[in-house]
Amino acid sequence: MISNRDFNPIRENWIAFCTIFIKEIRRFIRIWPQTLLPPAITMVLYFVILGRVMGSRIGKMDDYDYMTFVVPGLIIMSVIINSYGNVVSSFFGSKFQRSIEELLISPVPNWIILIGFVMGGVCRGLSVALVVTLLSLFFVDFQIYDIGVTVLTVLLTATLFALGGFINAIYARTFDDISIVPTFILTPMTYLGGVFYSVRILPEFWQELSLINPVLYQVSAFRYGLIGSRGVVNLGSSFLVMGVAVMVLFGYSLYLLNTGKGLRN
Repeated sequence: MISNRDFNPIRENWIAFCTIFIKEIRRFIRIWPQTLLPPAITMVLYFVILGRVMGSRIGKMDDYDYMTFVVPGLIIMSVIINSYGNVVSSFFGSKFQRSIEELLISPVPNWIILIGFVMGGVCRGLSVALVVTLLSLFFVDFQIYDIGVTVLTVLLTATLFALGGFINAIYARTFDDISIVPTFILTPMTYLGGVFYSVRILPEFWQELSLINPVLYQVSAFRYGLIGSRGVVNLGSSFLVMGVAVMVLFGYSLYLLNTGKGLRN
């Protein structure tokens, strides 16, 4: 029997976080042919089609050859898709199986539960980013322009979309619901966020309209960190948008956990 004197909330919270975090990592590593291999194959196809086949026809984009220009966008797109997908599928699976109820009634703080799931999504996003980056070296030769900007952008992007996946999982009632947001919101945002083209080639109206797309800020910051390309959005604005978005989604996710919305119906 553990006495109150032996109870250490910091240690207990750390153990709880590590338990959730390690479970999430083991989950996507155990089924790596479904979680890590498909994005790698998809990105190789993008590299081959866009770089080798179409790149020579397109020419340069923002003073870079098209293959060099598009690689940062493809890497950040893989981070977005996988960090989001990991959390939405994992948390909804726990909710569907009702195992999340045992976690919610435990003495584990809700913010620990949230961080544990989100960090699992971040870890998968970073793992896929590393795989895609290594594969891209077979197609294009580049050196990281600013390692600090590159790492910080990937971390903020993975965290932001992992939180988005968490919110989607809370509101989802069926497995079909977890595919609505990626299909109708996430995919258009990534494709229209400057992944495959420079926003500068758009008419002025569409350039200004693109500024409401948060993916544009992530792609712009990551492209600067990786190859030094300066987009239409400055670096300070990119980090401000990403930082505010992470704080807003974290606060809202914690609110949903604390109120039990979508969990105790």
